Amino acid sequence: MSTATVAKNDHKEAQDFMPINGTDYLELYVSNSKQAAHYYKTAFGFKSLAYKGLETGSREYESYVLEQDKIRLVLTSPLRSGTDVGRHIDKHGDGVKVTALWVDDATYAYEEAMKRGAKSYMEPRTDKDEDGKVVTSGIYSYGEVVHIFVERKDYNGTFLPGYQKWECDYQPTSTGLKFVDHMVGNVEEGRMNYWVDFYANVMGFKQIMSFDDKDISTDFTALMSKVMSNGNGRIKFPINEPAPGMKKSQVDEYLEFYEGEGVQHIAVATDDIVKTVSDLKSRGVEFLNIPTTYYDVLTERVGEIDEDIESLRKLGILVDRDDEGYLLQIFTKTVQARPTMFFEIIQRKGATSFGKGNFKALFEAIEREQELRGTL
Repeated sequence: MSTATVAKNDHKEAQDFMPINGTDYLELYVSNSKQAAHYYKTAFGFKSLAYKGLETGSREYESYVLEQDKIRLVLTSPLRSGTDVGRHIDKHGDGVKVTALWVDDATYAYEEAMKRGAKSYMEPRTDKDEDGKVVTSGIYSYGEVVHIFVERKDYNGTFLPGYQKWECDYQPTSTGLKFVDHMVGNVEEGRMNYWVDFYANVMGFKQIMSFDDKDISTDFTALMSKVMSNGNGRIKFPINEPAPGMKKSQVDEYLEFYEGEGVQHIAVATDDIVKTVSDLKSRGVEFLNIPTTYYDVLTERVGEIDEDIESLRKLGILVDRDDEGYLLQIFTKTVQARPTMFFEIIQRKGATSFGKGNFKALFEAIEREQELRGTL
């Protein structure tokens, strides 16, 4: 089957099996957390939330926690050599280590995952301070990515026990980012279906969409992707694998420079993508360049939309439509030294898909960047 497939599944079983309320936080291991925190505040409009480091009794690593609406980023760096955090950065560069999932019962979520075949990262533990208690547990996913289950119903503190409120005079204004829409993983060729089965069997997710190499390809490169979602649809994990092509695909490039499987991009939602992207560009965030000819036939392809086409052309925002409505999306260039992780800004106006109609334009834009890097 060579067309994108949408699976209309009954999510009741998944929702009953392992209820997940949403993304609690994303933790990135980075080489310099203090400077990275300043970048995400200045460029993306995050605000200071919490801190852990020498001043709080943490002797091996420090973490800065940033917040924008429902998005929390934890940026963690080692304070000395020979740490697991440092080894991770040395191998992979800056990237996502933890996708924390907000649950009502972290012990139950862990036990259910383990009896279904998960590999343990962290057994359930309870941490307390004067603001209450938090229960956390964790399992491994693809590569070295882990899912930590966070139960915080008995906690009223700023973030987690062990962190202190990060007081800072520098608090840039928000850019309108609201929540994590989805998070995409890149896995080795032939491993996509393994991880699809993992999310289905271990965590009760359902496959809601599938793309093969005829859907996601250019003249030179191709990949395949399947989208897994939890019961209430708040957690969506597309999983990519490379497909044979004439040249090295973006997934191949990622796997080479990340030196393994990992998170390719984080998609964050906004209610006004034109305003958000204009703001991000004014702060120095760089986006992939889309040929202006893309917009010449835009209304013929997607029909009438609310936004001004010239504004979209100027900013390079892509548009696609499905049976439910349409979406607008744009992709940053990579945000660290290695050509690995980047961000997607997305606004959904009814659409529940992922922009299949934009794949060719997007991949050609990525290939232009690969060509400049000499990695195509």
